[in-house]
Amino acid sequence: MTGSLGSLVAAFKIPDLRRRILFVFGMFAVFVVGVHIPIPNVSREAMERLFAQGGNLLGLFDVFSGGALRKFSIFAMGIIPYINASIIFQLLGIASPRIQQLAREGPSGQRKIGQYTRYLTMALAFGQAWGVTLMLRGQGVIIVPSVLHLLPMTITLTAGTAFLMWLGEQITDQGIGNGVSLIIFAGIMARVPYDVTKTWEGLVAGVHGVDNILFMAALFVVTVLAIVYMQQGQRKIPIQHAKRVVGSRIYSGANTHLPLRVNSAGVIPIIFAISISIFPATIAQFLPQSDTWLVLREWLVRSGPGESKWGSAVYFLLVIFFTYFYTAVTFNVEEVSDNLKKNGGYVPGIRPGKPTRDYLDRVLVRLTLAGALFLGVIALMQYYVGDITGVKTYTLVGGTSLLIVVGVALETMQAIEGQLVMRHYQGFIR
Repeated sequence: MTGSLGSLVAAFKIPDLRRRILFVFGMFAVFVVGVHIPIPNVSREAMERLFAQGGNLLGLFDVFSGGALRKFSIFAMGIIPYINASIIFQLLGIASPRIQQLAREGPSGQRKIGQYTRYLTMALAFGQAWGVTLMLRGQGVIIVPSVLHLLPMTITLTAGTAFLMWLGEQITDQGIGNGVSLIIFAGIMARVPYDVTKTWEGLVAGVHGVDNILFMAALFVVTVLAIVYMQQGQRKIPIQHAKRVVGSRIYSGANTHLPLRVNSAGVIPIIFAISISIFPATIAQFLPQSDTWLVLREWLVRSGPGESKWGSAVYFLLVIFFTYFYTAVTFNVEEVSDNLKKNGGYVPGIRPGKPTRDYLDRVLVRLTLAGALFLGVIALMQYYVGDITGVKTYTLVGGTSLLIVVGVALETMQAIEGQLVMRHYQGFIR
């Protein structure tokens, strides 16, 4: 702890690094201010009643927006449309030859893909904002005389997402770390004071006791340690490079390694799985509130994770499936094997070509299984940790939000470490 504090002090002594860190904190302050700028014509009492009824859809969006959805502020849609647009173009990079060509064109092609991503973000944000405002009007939360009056509200929410997208890009360029990840991090952490207040009120009211809070704190620490262990865990495949002759120069062989991460997919499989799992509940929100649709509405709601055992089981299996899918997308075993063969590298005891490809594929499948099972457990924790600990007012103890917070914290720490290493400072990690 003392070494980390000393490293932070040393980082602040470097003018450029201090400016970047303070810039990130300044952007966090702008985000928090925007979270508290409300949109008019919204019944706050009706919104609280809607959240009190439960439902994982609104609760999940509210966690990622930093409580902006509950307040229905200008940032209510959050940065999720930009993340979805980025994921879509990442997947199109495999299926679309045009996107593949742009990706191979270097910085100019990446700028073009970034431009397309922004356009898609605006379309997704507008569609999401229109659907949410229409749903809230049907629930009596938004009080406007006609549907056309929802258009200015939808444009405002879309503009809020556009501003957050710009804010994230500014943090990436002028701050430290990935701006979009830090915006999500700020949104989750912005809810912490609200959760702490609700937890304290529950303690005073006798809803839960001190032993429940201590158990929750212990589970929090164990979960953080497990996430750090899995996020940093990797299998190092030894690589031997043969002696090469290039022109008149002779390159001697070298021993390196190929790192395969246990959780190379990160939090993306959970985002994919939750998007599909809560889709039936989203449809249920738009169904008429009459007895005719009662059975269908109840079935759609119970198909979501945490609402029933079979809904949670489907969610768990979806996380495992998307973990394998996304790992296969981001790590091309055949391409890695071919590159090793072209550069004169090989795994000791394994012949180059197809045997190396089969070996890497076998190791990756086993590693991914461990990461997938871990992500599945983490994904379900957010729905059952309240029942386990007896404290249902603290959303950061388990689940997707904690995985994101710890992952972004590790990523940012490594970015600061890189800056310190470039300046010949020992840094966080000895």
